[in-house]
Amino acid sequence: MNSQGDGFFPDEVVLQILARLPVKSLFRSKTVCKLWYRLSSDKYFVQLYNELSVQNPMVLVEISEASDSKSSLICVDNLRGACELSLDFLKDRVRVRASCNGLLCCSSIPDKGVYYVCNPMTREFRLLPRSRERPVTRFHPDGEAILVGLACCLPSQKFNVVLAGYHRSFGHRSDGTFICLVFDSELNKWRKFVSFQDDHFTHMNRNQVVFVNGSLHWLTGSGSYILVLDMDCNTWRKMPLPDKVSYSSGNRIYLLESDGCLSVIQMSDAWMNIWVLKDYEGEEWHLVDRVSLRCIRGLVPGIFPISQTGDYVFLATHKQVLVYQLKKRVWKEMYKNSSTLPLWFSAHAFRGTIFSCH
Repeated sequence: MNSQGDGFFPDEVVLQILARLPVKSLFRSKTVCKLWYRLSSDKYFVQLYNELSVQNPMVLVEISEASDSKSSLICVDNLRGACELSLDFLKDRVRVRASCNGLLCCSSIPDKGVYYVCNPMTREFRLLPRSRERPVTRFHPDGEAILVGLACCLPSQKFNVVLAGYHRSFGHRSDGTFICLVFDSELNKWRKFVSFQDDHFTHMNRNQVVFVNGSLHWLTGSGSYILVLDMDCNTWRKMPLPDKVSYSSGNRIYLLESDGCLSVIQMSDAWMNIWVLKDYEGEEWHLVDRVSLRCIRGLVPGIFPISQTGDYVFLATHKQVLVYQLKKRVWKEMYKNSSTLPLWFSAHAFRGTIFSCH
């Protein structure tokens, strides 16, 4: 890029402005001039855009009407409010299984074992090759992976998809063998490793998978520890929760990301405690905030956190999405659902990035 353009502003100033546009607006601006047309493939600009997008996490809510065979998505943005997205470009009925750095991993509803990775903002997608491993369609108990993870590295523009679950031989019950298949976007192929797991996972635990520090993290159904998959070593390990966090009467625990760090939010009837793992290697948790829930007392039993930064937390109920501004101590309703269907298992942390699936 030149430091000085032909217009009134230096190129760097123009880039800083364009890097703050929504992805859709940025792509519409490509027709303005040759410089802007090349931006989405310029490494410097892509890195700048994605670094800024990390500061503006969003919530993606999947809405499915009984009369509509296609998924529609509502993207809730703290800066711009709510807007509609669609996955109709996949030409398939899908459900969102995982979200990471602007990409979604979706599984086909009518065709088990078929997975897509897509960027709903740019409408690019990649149909993942069929795994040669039969267990991908023989997971116990529903023939689908219990855990689906998506790990997207913004600097390298590479991603991995993880499918993990208990293997069920044909005509037999699960024997506790835990199969893990990992798709590598660069090699365009799957790898497999086998281990043993003895814990279960609720729908919410499966949905809230967090990619930080090169590993994927899930909270177990018992809430006793975090299950960690090291993507480089192909190994599972257990990570302890903060000492004062536990599933006790009236307490619920959720796993999130906060500014690149692993975070645990504990909710009771009256309080929301936010813990952050600032020292990942030392596994040192810090209580960074304690939020009173008095203002939303009637919503507390059915509310759960989805996405956060050091400045605010997005939370969802079966009808609405709220944002809590940590510094101002203010609650704000961002979206209200008109559908009669609950959103419980259909809300994901999201951000708009320039991340190609190809």
